Amino acid sequence: MPSFQDLLATVKSRIREISVEETKARVLDAPGGPVLVDVRERDEYEQGYIPRAQWIPRGFLELKIEEAVPEREREVILYCAGGTRSALAAAALHELGYQRVSSMAGGFRAWKNAGYAFDRPRALSPEQVKRYSRHIMLPEVGEAGQAKLLDAKVLFLGAGGLGSPSSLYLAAAGVGTIGIVDDDVVDESNLQRQVLHNIERLGMPKVESARKTLQLLNPDVQVHAHRTRLSSENVMEILAGYDLVIDGADNFPTRYLLNDAALKLRKPVIHASIFRFEGQITTFLPDSGPCYRCLYPDPPPPGMAPSCQEAGVLGVLPGLVGTMQANEAVKVILGVGETLSGRLLVFDALGTKFRTLKLRKDPGCRVCSKHPSEIELIDYEAFCSI
Repeated sequence: MPSFQDLLATVKSRIREISVEETKARVLDAPGGPVLVDVRERDEYEQGYIPRAQWIPRGFLELKIEEAVPEREREVILYCAGGTRSALAAAALHELGYQRVSSMAGGFRAWKNAGYAFDRPRALSPEQVKRYSRHIMLPEVGEAGQAKLLDAKVLFLGAGGLGSPSSLYLAAAGVGTIGIVDDDVVDESNLQRQVLHNIERLGMPKVESARKTLQLLNPDVQVHAHRTRLSSENVMEILAGYDLVIDGADNFPTRYLLNDAALKLRKPVIHASIFRFEGQITTFLPDSGPCYRCLYPDPPPPGMAPSCQEAGVLGVLPGLVGTMQANEAVKVILGVGETLSGRLLVFDALGTKFRTLKLRKDPGCRVCSKHPSEIELIDYEAFCSI
């Protein structure tokens, strides 16, 4: 009967082994190269992993490889601790139709001995692994992506109709730090759509009501309350502490102020607005695509764009639009999928219709065409003729 060593020798004679030097050159030094897959167990992975590697434990490889690498013609490099399990794994992938599969000789041990850099994942607690298990199952998220969410800092401009659903879903998703800017208190008329609040909190500052709701939903989340209005005096200081902004503002001076300050600080903004039965959403990225001033170079005349307080709004509409804002934020944080940058998504609730409008970056935009250091904050109340 053949021994395990005989089996391993046979397997290695049939697969391709690749050195750590070649792996580094092809995966780390050349973008768009092979997919690198770490097949070690959790305790090994938590000790360190090669940058850009996807982690799929050996016991789940055949189950999950098609999700992680759907193209069977794509080149895949596998590694384990010493090169044995990855060799057996490479043979298994050959059986599944992956023909361009290699095993990294010497495994992670050889990588460390060569003095190459490696990363350590943020270790999730057993409770977090259970809480976020449906995220971790997704190859596009996994434990590394969940760690990004836990490390993310998101600022919500408003704890009202749009801020309610977007903050609830991002808190549930595990965004670790949430800031909320709002100077209003909970009013009975808010409860038709602002699901962060309830009847027991009438008269309570919205930021405090939001803090209670979000921390009861997920104790992993730190909620910072900014009970103030965003202004030219405080906007730079407040935005500086966050990675991106969810824009739920209900007035034009604040939207223009947010746009200009976010461009100065190079912060992404997930913008949305609602009116009666219609909502719209887009994503403004500081390094590409148009900005709010490209979309609306000048505000409408006073009285031409009434607020929800003046014109009304369907209660479920901000739930739909705000949830889409949360979806955009998750994609930006994880760096996956296609954002709405360069596109304006318009939703008609009465007709249940979506329209996508193309947005173009204005090369002559009075704000985003400038270098961030040249952008000056102005009197936005005067700019909007208020």
